[in-house]
Formats: sequence, C-alpha cells, structure tokens
Amino acid sequence: MANTRDAGSSKRSKRFSERVRPRKYTKITAENIDYKDLTLIRRFISDKGKTRSRRVTGLSRKHQAQLGVSVKRAREVALLPYVGER
Repeated sequence: MANTRDAGSSKRSKRFSERVRPRKYTKITAENIDYKDLTLIRRFISDKGKTRSRRVTGLSRKHQAQLGVSVKRAREVALLPYVGER
C-alpha cells in the first residue's frame, strides 16, 4: 500500500516539473518596470484594476515586486485609476 502512494506522488511531481510556462515579462526584454510605462503595466492589471498574480503573469518574484511598486506609484500620480471599470 505504501508503494502505491510513493509511485503516485513521483508521477505527480514529475508531471508538474515538466510543464514550463512562457513568461510574459521575459518577452518584453526590460530590466525594470517603470511607473510611466502604462502599456506595460496595463498588461498585468485585470479589468477590475487588480494586479494579476505571479502564477497568472509568469513573473519572477523580483519583477512582481517591481510591478507592485510601479502600480502604486502610477496610481498615486493619477496615471492609473484605483478602481477599474464597473
């Protein structure tokens, strides 16, 4: 019985490790996300105005943090709305 659990978990981990998602940020070829680059920022914001998660966008941890800071700065300067379309 223990063998079937071990075999199932190894198949599961192998299946998820083989899947590689394309990263949207690496296609952009930019080192830093600037708050004035609204076309780039809007790609990572949903219709409701929420920032999309790393799982959806495919950004690294560092780039996701830069995105959050740039979205906050753009909203503060009134380049982006705080709330999306209702």
